[in-house]
Amino acid sequence: MKKVVYLLGLMLLIAGAAKAQDAKTQSGPEIEFEKTVHDYGDVPYNGNGECEFRFTNIGTEPLLVQKPKSSCGCTIPSWPQEPVLPGESDVIKVTYKTNRAGNFNKTVTVTSNALKNSTVVLRIKGRVLDQPTEVLPKKTNSFGNSTPANND
Repeated sequence: MKKVVYLLGLMLLIAGAAKAQDAKTQSGPEIEFEKTVHDYGDVPYNGNGECEFRFTNIGTEPLLVQKPKSSCGCTIPSWPQEPVLPGESDVIKVTYKTNRAGNFNKTVTVTSNALKNSTVVLRIKGRVLDQPTEVLPKKTNSFGNSTPANND
């Protein structure tokens, strides 16, 4: 019985070592982002809603990025159409439409042919400030006092 247990243990050890060796010799594309969250902070109404997510192909084969999917129509991604070669970097550009005041928290899902992390979720967040209100000019009454103009 001891021999059977010993043989089973030895077989498991050999199988584990072979599996670890296979993992080391795997080659292919790998994607690594510098950041996966961009915080705009406070953005002016109709302000600049652009940001970039830089990534590097840390693998050994060309990386192909498929069309990223945004969580809504107000978030527009653009991505490299050509393969990213090993060791090279590129960017996913994201534009958020800042024509609606309030907090936002949106995602862009990036899919690639990477062996690990073939799907990466990028997140943008921030707050679009209220639209500035028009200041009405003051008019002067017959007594010389200024009063707000109204559109009567």
